[in-house]
Amino acid sequence: MDHAAEAQRTDLMTITRHALNEQGRHPESRGDFTILLSHIVLGCKFVASAVNKAGLAKLIGLAKLIGLAGETNVQGEEQKKLDVLSNEVFVKALVSSGRTCVLVSEENEAAIFVDAPLRGKYCVCFDPLDGSSNIDYGVSIGTIFGIYMIKDKDNATLEDVLQPGTDMIAAGYCMYGSSCTLVLSTGNGVNGFTLDPSRGEFILTHPNIKVYQTKGRSTRSMKGTPETGTRPLQSTQRDASFPKTAHRQNP
Repeated sequence: MDHAAEAQRTDLMTITRHALNEQGRHPESRGDFTILLSHIVLGCKFVASAVNKAGLAKLIGLAKLIGLAGETNVQGEEQKKLDVLSNEVFVKALVSSGRTCVLVSEENEAAIFVDAPLRGKYCVCFDPLDGSSNIDYGVSIGTIFGIYMIKDKDNATLEDVLQPGTDMIAAGYCMYGSSCTLVLSTGNGVNGFTLDPSRGEFILTHPNIKVYQTKGRSTRSMKGTPETGTRPLQSTQRDASFPKTAHRQNP
């Protein structure tokens, strides 16, 4: 591979270019959604950077990134400091986009109604950092978001937020781990983008993602419902939950 030539490539499909292409399919579009998405992407980049530093926080003096914040979220879970930081990042990014009307975060008990001068037509529901308790163990964590349209941005209420999933205009998640991957659907397929640190861009790496289908049964895997899925899947779940070594130690 010619690494020098690869570094100079400008024909890569970035998430911004992908959004602009989708926007071109709707002549009536004014670009509001593209602007909103760019701010969500910016928030993901900030959080990805903070998560990458968290493992070394104690060594390099970034103690504010780890440990408990001393508060609980709306679910009654103890908030990690990264939870609070990530929430602030996304709230500020979404409000500053000028395209949001209502924000619903797992970390806030009440919905956030954006002030009139910065108010747009979208409602964003999100968990800024799901699974943050796994940070100390090096397990992947992520941001989850869903976007709805608000009919009357000047008179928005909580009732406008309680819409069925079928009315969602876009949804996605950004997973922070050995790589940073953002998976997005705007109703026209599902696509995965991987953050290229050298370019600072999310590059399309998993186009048109499909869920593997089997005849008559689902292949979902949930630890809480081990009875679901195929027999090989059930066996894998049992082996992962109860290693053979544990069986030998506790016959």
